[in-house]
Parts: sequence; C-alpha cells; structure tokens
Amino acid sequence: MKNIVSVKEISKSYGEVRALKNVSFEVKPGEIFGLIGPDGAGKTTLFRILTTLVLADKGEARVCGHDVVEDYKEIRKRAGYMPGRFSLYQDLSVEENLTFFATLFNTTIHENYALVKDIYQQIEPFKHRRAGKLSGGMKQKLALSCALIHKPDILFLDEPTTGVDPVSRKEFWDMLLKLKKEGITIIASTPYLNEMKCCDRIAFIHQGEVQGIDTPERILQQFSHILSPEGLSFSEPPTASEYAIEVEGLTKRFGDFTAVDHISFQVKRGEIFGFLGANGAGKTTAMRMLCGLSQPTSGKGTVAGFDISTQYEQVKKNIGYMSQKFSLYEDLKVWENIRLYAGIYGMSDEEIAAKTDKVLEQLGFLHEKNTLVRSLPLGWKQKLAFSVAIFHEPKIVFLDEPTGGVDPATRRQFWELIYQAAERGITIFVTTHYMDEAEYCNRVSMMVDGKIEALDSPQKLKEQFHADDMDEVFRQLARKAVRN
Repeated sequence: MKNIVSVKEISKSYGEVRALKNVSFEVKPGEIFGLIGPDGAGKTTLFRILTTLVLADKGEARVCGHDVVEDYKEIRKRAGYMPGRFSLYQDLSVEENLTFFATLFNTTIHENYALVKDIYQQIEPFKHRRAGKLSGGMKQKLALSCALIHKPDILFLDEPTTGVDPVSRKEFWDMLLKLKKEGITIIASTPYLNEMKCCDRIAFIHQGEVQGIDTPERILQQFSHILSPEGLSFSEPPTASEYAIEVEGLTKRFGDFTAVDHISFQVKRGEIFGFLGANGAGKTTAMRMLCGLSQPTSGKGTVAGFDISTQYEQVKKNIGYMSQKFSLYEDLKVWENIRLYAGIYGMSDEEIAAKTDKVLEQLGFLHEKNTLVRSLPLGWKQKLAFSVAIFHEPKIVFLDEPTGGVDPATRRQFWELIYQAAERGITIFVTTHYMDEAEYCNRVSMMVDGKIEALDSPQKLKEQFHADDMDEVFRQLARKAVRN
C-alpha cells in the first residue's frame, strides 16, 4: 500500500457554513501526520469523515485502502480514534472501560496487552477507580489504551492533550513515538508548537482549505502569523496596596486524601496571578474554595474582603468565574447567554441592553448576536465566556484553564482581553497549562501535591531554578510530585 490515507477533493458544509472545501492530501504508512489550523478550520470535521462518522458532500477518501463510505465497517476495525473530548465512560472503572472497548472489537485485554502495556501499566494500580475520578493525564493514557486495544493500523487523535499539563503531554508524545516504531500510522491535531514539531509532516488548514503541506519547520515559518504569533508586550498595570485575596493555611480533605494542604498566599488588587501545577496538584479544588463553591476543611481565606467560609454568597456576587469545562449554555443564543448571566449578577435590563452590543462589537461578534453558542468555534466560545464572566465588572475573575485547546493566535487575543480587564482594575486569578502564558502574569505560584512549592514573578522563578523558560521551571517542580 503506497498511501495509508488518501483524500481527494473532500468538501463538507453544514447549512450555510462551509467546513471543508476541496481538501486533498495523502499520508504514508508509519508517518506521524499533523492536521494543524486555527479553531473552526475544519479539522474535527475531517477527522469525523476519515473515521466514517460523517459523510462528505463530495470527494472521496480512502483509509487503509478502503473507501470511507462503502467500506466503513472494515475501516472501523483497523482504525483507532481519540476525539477532541475524551471518549471514556465516566461511570465505568479504568478496567471496565478497557474491557468494553476490547469487547467492541471482538478481542480481549490479554490478547493485545503487549501493545498497551507501557501505557496501561502507569494507570493499572487504579484499575478499579472510575474514569471520571482520574486526572487529565491519567484519562488521556486510558483513552489511548482504549483506542489501541484492538491493534489498529492507524490512530486518529483530535487534540488528545488538551487540558493536560506539560509533563504529561511530553509523556504522551513519547508514547506516540514508540507506537510509530511499532509501525502504527498516526494522524493528530494539536494547538501546541512543540507537539507540531514531533510530526513528520503537517497540513495547515485554514477556513476549510489546505493552505500548505510540508515539514513542521517550513509550515511554522510560512504561517507564523497564525501558528506562532509574536508574544504579548504590555505595560504592567499598577497593583494596589490592599489585597483582593488573602489565604492562610487553607486545607481541603476528601476522606483520607488531602487535596489542598495548608496553602498560604496573598494577591494584590489589580494583579494578574498565575496558579500553576500538574494535573491533580489541587489547583481546581483550591479555586473552588476561593469562589465559595466548596467549603474548606480548615484554614481561612478572604476574597474581595469576604470570608470564604461564612460569607460565600457575598463572594459569589463580587467575582467572575470561567470554569475549566465550558460554562455557557450551548442551546442559547449569544445575546441570551449574556442576558442570563448578567441577570444572575443583578444587573438591570436597561444596563444589560446598553452594554451587550458594545461588548459584542469589541469582540467582533456583533454579527453573531443571534447565533446559537454551540455553532461557534471553540476560541470564539472562550472569548465570549470570558466577556460574560466580567460583564458585571467584578472585583476578581477566576479563570480555570481558559485557553485549553485554543489555537495560538486566538490565545493571544484572549490574553489581550485579560490585559484590558486588568487595566480596569479587575484582579485576574488564572490557571493554565501553557507555560508561555505563565510569562504574562505578574506573579506565579506552583503547586505540587497540594502544597505551594514556589511563588514569585516569572523572571525571579527562572533565576531561582536556573531555567531558560517557565516550562523548565514547571518540569523541575513537577518531578517532585509523588502522588497520582
């Protein structure tokens, strides 16, 4: 077989929205081939066509020598697929998920265990734990094991490392390079530059069309304005002398497990404060306590001057919150989401009406005012969610991995919105797995196993750990982690 994947003049539209237009490319056996492009470029639609889940409007595609329409059953036997959102059953255990996927393909864990052994052994000690209770890195390893258990010839991976910390991402791509040596062809999409560079070739897709196919180095250079835009520079907003957040000895236990272990820190009003750590370090648990969504086991904290243990309702009224999982209502229109959240925060109909068009115009979304949120590209949704979170001008906004899975150019635009909010005096408390974003913060704390192991400006942290960038600081600290 000369090419394991052959795509010729594939086009696909959803109503008036053109997802793909005359897309053509070929993938050689044993290759790691990247499908790269900004949000809404058509990558996921292309994955679904190649995995026989969606029919193209025109054109033809062959996978492993089989037509995606006529021979879909044969392709499904020979392909593994990790969609953009984890394909696991959250209420089944690790072992039950793997057994289920093996049974689907008339095989057993035992029969193909050698292929997944290196990956599965890392999560096997937790084989009786429900998938929904795993960290992002562990879910990712389980999902890859499930996609491999029937010994496929080709793997389709649609942004498989979104929401996963840098150490787990590196481990994942090390696994993919091993699978390549086993002769498995891999087609992957990713928003991370260092992962793009792991591919043999990449196709750059923009507005539904392939703009170029070449080595990562050449594509990244040719389309640098989209794939690797210049870093942000901004005048650091002056921070006030008073504190927006004060935490002392804050602790949260779940049974015998201590998720957050006696953390103490302060955040000044108007500061952009980065709250970093590997998956499972305790960041989200700590943030939920600060937002009044979860009660601490011990310790104390104030947010916007209110006690998080006794005045949590007042805390909620004075903050904005953007969760790790998308926080808008997909079945409501853009303007309906704004109205809903603004009303919850007590804004009057007159205030909401006067401000809605102004905010949408600033975002460039005025023409999408009546669009259902589910129809927006991910990057647009995230920018809208942030704007909704600060629509009522809160004193503090909490952002839990707000740019996960978003392309570099859109991430840059998102951080421009963050700077604009900081310049208006809003305190920004943000978690992220993109270490270039850590450089944009005034100060950064690093959590390991529920404790804060380091806290300072990005520059001073790099000096302290003799590191060239924040990615290396993160790796050094993450190596200290002992719990899963």
